Amino acid sequence: MSGDHTETLELEYNPNCTTYKDLLLFFWKNHDPTAVHKAQYMSAIFYHDEDQKQLAGETCEEHQKTIKRKIVTKILPANTFYVAEQYHQKYMLRQHPLLLKCLSLNDEELKKSRVAAHLNGYVGGFGSIKSFDAEVDKLKFGNQQEKW
Repeated sequence: MSGDHTETLELEYNPNCTTYKDLLLFFWKNHDPTAVHKAQYMSAIFYHDEDQKQLAGETCEEHQKTIKRKIVTKILPANTFYVAEQYHQKYMLRQHPLLLKCLSLNDEELKKSRVAAHLNGYVGGFGSIKSFDAEVDKLKFGNQQEKW
């Protein structure tokens, strides 16, 4: 049944590499928190504890000072998270079957792959050739993938 859920992502991060506040600031900068949508596509931050709730609220207030329209992003407690169907996983990358095949990943590996996540972003139009070239060595492609 469409509309009985909110499409979102669950983000795991290493607090030794970034902070929750930095992730929130990235969130506010990289989407329109003023766009009104039905529940399926609403803008939301799901928090796991009171510290996260407080930081989400504080960064929302800070961001509101920088824009004219009212922020409608909801800040809600995290409940059960359901993983999307397999065909939704790395959806943009799946539109490039030859590239996907070169990765030689099964469905579970694809879902968890950092390389696949980066490629999914690039083929989705996020990032430039320059940024790809800058990180290609870190992604540890084999020769077959680098040709793409």
